[in-house]
Amino acid sequence: MVNELLVNLNSDMQKCVDGLSHELATVRSGRASPALVEGILVEYHGASLPLKQVANISIPEPTLISIQPWDRSSLRSIEKAILKSNIGLNPSNDGNLIRLALPPLTEERRLQLAKLVGRQVEERKVALRNIRRDCVSKLRHMEKNKDISQNDLESTLRKVDDVSDVFVHRATEVGLAKEREIKEI
Repeated sequence: MVNELLVNLNSDMQKCVDGLSHELATVRSGRASPALVEGILVEYHGASLPLKQVANISIPEPTLISIQPWDRSSLRSIEKAILKSNIGLNPSNDGNLIRLALPPLTEERRLQLAKLVGRQVEERKVALRNIRRDCVSKLRHMEKNKDISQNDLESTLRKVDDVSDVFVHRATEVGLAKEREIKEI
C-alpha cells in the first residue's frame, strides 16, 4: 500500500511537471515554435479541430512558422482562426500555405512573458505541494488506523519529501530555462 502511494506520488508529480513543460511551450519566446499555433481551433467541415490535425506545421526559419493545410479549401478558415486566437501574429496566405512571421519581442514584452512564466511555475509548485499534502494525509491516516507503524510513517514521509523536492526543483529548472529563452535576444 505504501509503495503504491509512492508510485502514484511520482506519477502525479511527473504529470504536473510535464504539464508545465507543455504549457510553457505555448508561451512565445524569441524563436518560432509549432506549439504557439498547434492548439488553435479551426472550423473544418462543421467541426472545431486543433490546427495540428488539419495542417502540417513547420519552422523553416527561426522566426517563421509555415502552415500547410492538407486540404487547401481550409486555408481561409485557418487564417480566420489564427486572427481570432489573439496570438499577435498576422497570417500571410499565398494560396498554398500560410506563413507567420514572428516580430522581435520588445524588452517590455519579454519582461511580461518572464513574469507570466514565473506565475505558471509558481502555480505548478503549489499543485506539487498539494499532491504531497494529499499523500502525507493518506499516510497519516494509514498510521492512525494502524496499517503502518510510526517508524514506517517517518521513513516514508522522508521519501515523500525527497520526491517532492526533486519535482519542485525540476519545475523550477523548466521555468528558468524558459525565462532564459525569452530573455535571449
